[in-house]
Formats: sequence, C-alpha cells, structure tokens
Amino acid sequence: MSKFYVVATPIGNMGDITLRAIETLKSVDLILCEDTRETHKILEKYAINKPTMSYPSDDIVGKDSRQSKLAKIITLLEEGKNLALVSDAGTPTISDPGAMLVSKIKENFLDSVQVIPIPGPSAVITALSASGLPTHEFTFLGFLPHKKGRETLFKEIAEAKRTMVFYESPHRILKTLESLVKFCPKENQKKVCVARELTKIYEEFKTGSPAEVLEYYNKNPDKQRGEFTVIVA
Repeated sequence: MSKFYVVATPIGNMGDITLRAIETLKSVDLILCEDTRETHKILEKYAINKPTMSYPSDDIVGKDSRQSKLAKIITLLEEGKNLALVSDAGTPTISDPGAMLVSKIKENFLDSVQVIPIPGPSAVITALSASGLPTHEFTFLGFLPHKKGRETLFKEIAEAKRTMVFYESPHRILKTLESLVKFCPKENQKKVCVARELTKIYEEFKTGSPAEVLEYYNKNPDKQRGEFTVIVA
C-alpha cells in the first residue's frame, strides 16, 4: 500500500519542525510543495535530499497544468511510491490548495492509499494558544473573501457567540479592522487579538477593542507588514 503523508512544517521559526516530519521527508520518494523554493530552505537546513514537485493552486499555474500534475501523482501512487505533501508554512490543506489533492487521492484510491497526517505547527492554533481569548469553542474562517460576501461575513462575526479566527494580508489588515469597528459597536464588547509574524523575530500580539487595535496599527505603519491571524471574541 502506498503512503501519502500530509506533513506540517514551520510557520516561521525553522526549529519548530518535528523529528517525525524530518524522518518522514527523508523516507519518501517525492515531496509535493506549494512552492519548491520555500520548501528547499527546510530541506537544505535538515539535509533532506529528496526530489520535489510543485503543486500550487489553479490561479497560479492554471487548471490544465494542475490536472497534468495530478495525473502524475496518481500514477506514482499506483506504482507504489510514497509521497509527502507540504505547504509553504504550517499544516497543509488548511486554507491551502493541498486540500483538493487529498480529496482527489481519497476519491481515486478509496482505501488502497494510506493518507497519514504528520502534525505540527498551525498558525490558527499558535495564535489562539497565546491570545488570552476564549478558546474552548471557535470557528476558523480561513482567508476572508476580498469582495463578494465580505460585508455579510463581518455581520456574522459581530453576532457570533463563539470566538472567530481568520487570516488576513498586510494589504487588507486596516480595512478589516475598520470593518470590525463598523460592525462591532462598543456595546457589543467584542475583543480583538491580532497575531503578527508568529514564531518569527518580530512576533507580536495586540489585543483590545476593535477601535483600540485599529488606532494602534494606524499609529504604527511599520507594524502593518507581515502575516496576520485575527481573533475576535
């Protein structure tokens, strides 16, 4: 039976990779990557000498190219090869094009290919663990839509009884905080925690009301860079 490993990799600090992840990547026949250039940084650091192949989203390579790569992956698994899937950072398939790949493998092979998770870093869990906000019940929204349905989603966040978590880019973080101020009035008593550059040198958590957090980032434009995980409780 071929094995298909879903391997979590560091979200910033290279030291966060697990021993099991290193052992797995050294054992497989091929490593599938979101971006081979990013993955090679990890492979070089841990002396992992294995071939790689990119498997990015359709909007980057186009549907035809993606279908061609999927056909190659299916063939390799039929030949009994063991493969590993990694993303640029964190746990693959979580807001990541790898989710569709795992679905296709399960669809094509049913139980004849073993899909094995190799757990590790995840920005969602990392942010929640140090936020100080309620974590017993939460909803993860991935990346918010840029346009269609965005206002409806902010209304849902404002009315939610459980903690809501999502990813945001540096280009939209201010607009997102402005929307939270608009839809979460003071009497709503929502708290926001913005986790920036998790596990990296400039890691930072900023917590307060939506208005307080927006004011902080407006006054500190140098803090608007990096990768953001936003928690609303």
